Amino acid sequence: MTYDEEALQAFLDNQEKLFDEPVAETLEEADEFLDDCCAVIQDSKKDTLSYMKDNLDCEGMDDDEILESAEVFDIGDGRYLIVEG
Repeated sequence: MTYDEEALQAFLDNQEKLFDEPVAETLEEADEFLDDCCAVIQDSKKDTLSYMKDNLDCEGMDDDEILESAEVFDIGDGRYLIVEG
């Protein structure tokens, strides 16, 4: 998958919500890391919720809790980056 600068920056700025210490310090490192862990970008909240419910254990979580989970990064333009750490 190709990650644009907005997605990479969203990950760099918020990676501490998923990891105890930084796993990337530059856009290039973030791109390599996200590629290695097969992170995905969803184009909307609806797509993100559907992906999460189909691929991760979200039992008992409401939509807001899913979107706020550590694996979900709001890119800021309506898209979401999902990183399965």
